[in-house]
Amino acid sequence: MKKVTSIICLVFVAVMLFSLPVSAAKPYQTYTYSINGFALSSPDAYTPLMTVDSDYMGLKDAISDPKDLEVDADNNVYIADAKNNRIVVLDRYYKLKFTIETFVNEYGIDDELTNPAGVFVTDDMIYVCDTDANRIVTFDKEGNYDHIIPQPESTLFDDDAVYKPVAVAVDQYGRIFVVSSTTYEGIIVMTSDGQLTGFIGAQAVSLSAWQILWRRFQTAEQRELSTTNVSTEFNNITITEDGFIYVTTSSIADKNVSSFLKTKAGDSRKNQSKYSPVKMLNAAGEEIMRRNGFWAPAGEINTSRYSQAQDQSGPSRVTDVAVGPEQTWSIIDSKRCKIFTYDFDGNLLFAFGDKGQQLGSLQSITAITYQGDSMLVLDSQAKCFTVYQRTEYGDILIEALENQNNRKYDMAVENWTEILKRNSNFDTAYIGIGQAMYRNGEYEEAMEYYKAAYDTSNYSDAYKEVRKEWISKFVYLIPIIIFVIVFAWSKFMKYANKVNKRAATAGGSRSFKEELLYAFHIIKHPFDGFWDVKHEKRGSLRAAVVYLVITVLAFYYQSIGQGYVMNPMGSYSSIFGQAISVLLPFLLFAIANWCLTTLFDGEGSLKDIIIAISYSMVPLILTVIPSTIISNFVTSSEADLCNLLVTFGFIWTGLLIFLGMMVTHDYSLFKGVLTTLGTVVGMAFIMFIGILFTTLLGKIVSFISNIIIEINYRL
Repeated sequence: MKKVTSIICLVFVAVMLFSLPVSAAKPYQTYTYSINGFALSSPDAYTPLMTVDSDYMGLKDAISDPKDLEVDADNNVYIADAKNNRIVVLDRYYKLKFTIETFVNEYGIDDELTNPAGVFVTDDMIYVCDTDANRIVTFDKEGNYDHIIPQPESTLFDDDAVYKPVAVAVDQYGRIFVVSSTTYEGIIVMTSDGQLTGFIGAQAVSLSAWQILWRRFQTAEQRELSTTNVSTEFNNITITEDGFIYVTTSSIADKNVSSFLKTKAGDSRKNQSKYSPVKMLNAAGEEIMRRNGFWAPAGEINTSRYSQAQDQSGPSRVTDVAVGPEQTWSIIDSKRCKIFTYDFDGNLLFAFGDKGQQLGSLQSITAITYQGDSMLVLDSQAKCFTVYQRTEYGDILIEALENQNNRKYDMAVENWTEILKRNSNFDTAYIGIGQAMYRNGEYEEAMEYYKAAYDTSNYSDAYKEVRKEWISKFVYLIPIIIFVIVFAWSKFMKYANKVNKRAATAGGSRSFKEELLYAFHIIKHPFDGFWDVKHEKRGSLRAAVVYLVITVLAFYYQSIGQGYVMNPMGSYSSIFGQAISVLLPFLLFAIANWCLTTLFDGEGSLKDIIIAISYSMVPLILTVIPSTIISNFVTSSEADLCNLLVTFGFIWTGLLIFLGMMVTHDYSLFKGVLTTLGTVVGMAFIMFIGILFTTLLGKIVSFISNIIIEINYRL
């Protein structure tokens, strides 16, 4: 008997141990994104607490096709139960308080809701989008009918316009903002008594190159009637306590959203923001959203890891937005049933969610809202909503944002440090610590934390203060350094001119020094310079090789010597890689040009071509090296100056190469242009032949090696 009891106990213990991982398994993985676009695992900020269905609510008739979810200041929950033509009102514990279905309107006539798709609650009113009845109906907080806001009448509406309100928001001044699913002019703005004041935030129209060309041949009437000139519509709206409006859309073309997603921190998003699926507008309709994170706040970044067969490929389909605590905000991706939460600056705080039937997973995500420290997410297919409770990690995160917003920077540093103990990959924490130190005047320490998060914008702000302090200490040294550099360059150029003038009349063979210094005559006087290189032998192959090697070294120095602002990732290329990147196009151009010009009476040999191209690279050396040095002293807003300097070097070099080929081959301007274009085509042809040859050679080697392996196997 004891043996049987022992066996039963052992089996029970084994079952309990094996069941632990299953019961503790999470339905999703919380994550953020790195600057490289890789998903980084993160502690859970929210965990699923419970699923609230019709039985739990205490409803006799189960909800069907729920469209919207809202929470008021007392944490009561409101559900737009579209198919049942009602608004379900729950208390803070998710138990039924009452429903709004029928009412007696101001004419004393029995009335009812028809497919309500949206609901919004203020301190004293309930606004319902009575979608199929083309109106908004208002009730007091007890569910008693107040008044109807009908379809607005205005000349701003087309005669055949259809009004289908699907979402509504009301600001602190009583202004009503309505999203109509069939209105393309933007968000409808009305006064508190329903008078139309206009439209705001009209979406951008994206036209293809063919459509733009075709519109040039259309009449004004045809362009007005063209459907390609119709703006895309919004699908949801919410509003902050300060009156800022968040709106979402899922009708922007995937290719435009994908292009918007590719913009990183530091890139210009001003023009790209028109393709954002979520926007923040002020009351005037101006787009004011901050997008300072690594990636634009638009949902999923690495979309390639999702299967197209499950209809999860491509950008996120954003269908709702909710405002959370401490200026955070969340959007839902109905395509993948995921939730993405950002801070006010557009940094991704966390993302979680997945499709499925396990607690915490969703089948068809429809709406999202906050209830204190909980998040409620509506699932239209499962006909319920899931309650997600904020975790300890989430509490610390919100506390850090609160202390930061309230300028309690020392406490914010403690919070962010605590977060880093739990999640060392969380770049927003590094930024938070850096901002706290910056505001305390600890600029150099702040720079280190900004570096850890690859935050070049805030790093630049801190560096400005450090640079300002450094300039104040060495204010007299800076003009001296500039004067010495200018004086040394002036002396060098005078010496080079003196040597070049002496060499021009000396005759006989040229010294290596004279051949090198002659490049500084060419960059200023290309026509007679290249003529003398070929006919007077003022240049040489050995000097050309030297300049070619210096060019490789200059680009290698650029690779390893750029400042943090220009190269925050610290990426670099080996000297071998830089040699390939310089020598490959150099040789391709030289060979293609020689092959082409021999057919069109070109007078230059391959040696002449190589010398001319090499001497033409001197401007690149003179711009790449200084720009690399300067890059260590500029901020992100000044980085374009370095790029402009290098761009100028490339243009200068390109112009010298063109003039060098024209003089070397004794071509006219028109023939020089034609042969240059032909050279570019020849380069592409040589590359194609080279790739084809190496591919065939690889297949031959593979075939022979397989035969040898087969023979050895047979033997």
